[in-house]
Amino acid sequence: MTETTPRPDPRHDERTRAAAWFRTLRDEIVAAFERVEATHDAGPGSDLPAGRFEVTETRRASEDGSDAGGGLMSVMRGGRVFEKVGVNVSTVYGRLGAAAQRSMAARGVPGMEEDPSFWASGISLVAHMRNPHVPAVHMNTRMFWTPHAWWFGGGADLNPALEYDEDTADFHAVLKAHLDPHGAGEYPRLKAWADEYFFIPHRNRARGVGGIFMDDRNTGDWEADFALTQDIGRAFLPAFLPLVDRRRGMDWGEAEKEAQLIHRGLYAEYNLVYDRGTKFGLATGHDANAVLMSLPPMAKWV
Repeated sequence: MTETTPRPDPRHDERTRAAAWFRTLRDEIVAAFERVEATHDAGPGSDLPAGRFEVTETRRASEDGSDAGGGLMSVMRGGRVFEKVGVNVSTVYGRLGAAAQRSMAARGVPGMEEDPSFWASGISLVAHMRNPHVPAVHMNTRMFWTPHAWWFGGGADLNPALEYDEDTADFHAVLKAHLDPHGAGEYPRLKAWADEYFFIPHRNRARGVGGIFMDDRNTGDWEADFALTQDIGRAFLPAFLPLVDRRRGMDWGEAEKEAQLIHRGLYAEYNLVYDRGTKFGLATGHDANAVLMSLPPMAKWV
């Protein structure tokens, strides 16, 4: 077998910066969520112990046993406010399998047959709340690289079981404010993309009240695309935490919990059938528990 000289990697420093940013964002969110737990001292759930994240290192499985990267899976279960929330960060790399190569080729990535090497880093968050009045939420941002192409992706969307128009409006307003500096057309475009992406065809309905979403983001200007990706991440806490504070003290009963469990069933269906991140993580050998942390602790179907 003839050895080949590895080609230079002009994106090494950029990949390092992106991975460090995702880890920083993860640390900020974990700390903020634990503060929410510690300060919830009145209302439903306040009699429970304050939730804390359990942190586990994850590793990606490679076919030959070589190092293929990994990350941190941070999960809080049974908290005062958060019934289950996961905040995962990972950096994985290696060679894409045949199915993943075909998927990349179908998305317009050239040269995968010649060199199927890849690198991917990102943060993924899903929060399922104890109080049915508090909306569930999802957020992720990521960078993907091959020797032939690179791109960013991600977004955030709100998934309330009990919808409040003011919550939806405030969530979207914060997202828009963070995207507007990148161009007046970015928020409407990413909002429309989210409406299309977070749709459940077999139910003929959206899984929530929308948000923003992008994928395959490569304008040719890495700095500009990275800055947009960062602002999607920066928007998350100011968009979501005020809604938590607004609703976490509200009383609820069996009818509200029933609505929440049924809505969680929709969320589970979407993530298992349609979500690209779930499919990619499982197809590339990443830790299955980390990939599937998005699933709710309990759900119901009618």
